[in-house]
Amino acid sequence: MSMPFYVAPEQMMKDRADYARKGIARGRALIALQYIDGIALVAENPSNTLRKISEIYDRIAFAGVGKYNEFDQLRVAGVRAADLKGYQFSRLDVDARGLANQYAQILGQTFTHEMKPLEVEILVAEVGLTQEQDQLFHIMYDGTVIDEHQFTVLGGDMEAIRTRLVERFVPQASLQDAVKFAHQALSLNDQQIASSELEVAVLVRNNSRRCFSRLSEATIVQYLA
Repeated sequence: MSMPFYVAPEQMMKDRADYARKGIARGRALIALQYIDGIALVAENPSNTLRKISEIYDRIAFAGVGKYNEFDQLRVAGVRAADLKGYQFSRLDVDARGLANQYAQILGQTFTHEMKPLEVEILVAEVGLTQEQDQLFHIMYDGTVIDEHQFTVLGGDMEAIRTRLVERFVPQASLQDAVKFAHQALSLNDQQIASSELEVAVLVRNNSRRCFSRLSEATIVQYLA
């Protein structure tokens, strides 16, 4: 009788983590950072149709890096969960913290119990009535939730991009400066990313119900000039 194939649990988790990290590193990076009137989300994205950044609810945005089909499924699940909770209870009950916890459970369950982990990192951002109330939740491939402050970086070359952003980031900056900071940080090795390859969206701190909007390419070109 042959012995069953055995892999130590520690080695299995390490292999899954390495697999997920390699898949995510092949993707393009994304930055979210606070500016004086809200939160700016800037991603390197050469596609004109596939979006990395989307609206989930009134004051909440979603962003993902890694395998598009996997993080888009998570986006759809988040929209449904937010709509259901807002309908059953109150729109004010829908917040980024609750969505981040749900995403963490999905990613953690998949990482632990499925053969292949999800090759994604996602961000749930919520703009508050004041800058101190803004929330940035970075959720890793294994379900780990990181509560970020001021800015966060997702995706390939994360540490190098974060280092460049730390050198440039200024609290209370204008939206134009925030987009410039993110563009410069994403442009590694002094190779400037073309404005046509940037996807930029904002959560604006205002008194209206919906805060999410996208910047047009013309506006991005103007900001980077």
